[in-house]
Amino acid sequence: MLKKSFLFLIVLCSYGLAFAQNIDSVQLVHAKWSKQRVARKVKLITHHFNAKDLFLANQNISYLEIRNRGKSPVLAIGAEEKVLKTTSTFGEEHKALAAVNGSFFDVKNGGSVDFIKVEGKVLAENQLERNGKRAKHQQAALVIEAGKLALKKWDGSADWEHNLREENVLLTGPLLVLNGQDEVLDSSSFSRSRHPRTAIGIKANGRIVLLTVDGRNANAAGMSLTELARTMKWLGCSSSINLDGGGSTTLWISGFPDGGVVNYPSDNKLWDHAGQRKVANVILVKKI
Repeated sequence: MLKKSFLFLIVLCSYGLAFAQNIDSVQLVHAKWSKQRVARKVKLITHHFNAKDLFLANQNISYLEIRNRGKSPVLAIGAEEKVLKTTSTFGEEHKALAAVNGSFFDVKNGGSVDFIKVEGKVLAENQLERNGKRAKHQQAALVIEAGKLALKKWDGSADWEHNLREENVLLTGPLLVLNGQDEVLDSSSFSRSRHPRTAIGIKANGRIVLLTVDGRNANAAGMSLTELARTMKWLGCSSSINLDGGGSTTLWISGFPDGGVVNYPSDNKLWDHAGQRKVANVILVKKI
């Protein structure tokens, strides 16, 4: 009898979880998203879930969708070896259309803590953990060749990133979804807790999504990595990857109000557009 009751509870919990996910997916897909043309084949899409109606919380999502065919804008990596700069500064200096913050970095000394190669030049190597192992954000890569983006998964070899042939490589992660298959996420606090997040995804039709989720504010709770993965999947991404988040999370668009910052960076702990954190690298959207 006890065994049957236990099994019943498992089934009930599983049903409840699936039901909640279905509600959230419907809420996200059918929300009245604001859409604005940024440039040819580039669209800004935003929505503020302000009635605790996504994952039972307030959420503010901003993302760029880029048509990645023909004469479309190209993606690039902007990076410094030591100097930290705001995402908007990187964007302005590179005369970009838009930018989001990139991968993880050394807040004290500057520079990336993950392998990064720009235009064939290696700017940083992986800073391994104390046990000599790779961090989760060193087990996948965002690669760009001729302005086109792809996501790749670490093959387990020590020199994997050095053997990637693309001229532009940025290690980051963890991967959320790859080729339609959910990646296994660990149970660490970093994964489970809600934070501001930045992610990049590729849709089945080839379109690119550059997304920010705000957090650490009553107006926006932020997301766990599981919630972020579901969000990217519900937006149509067959592959997606996590970038640095927290106070780094920033989406900047050239010529937009508030210095071009679209989301609500949390580094100043205020609900405004002025809380950018200086970072070591960014992903740029540039004209051909």
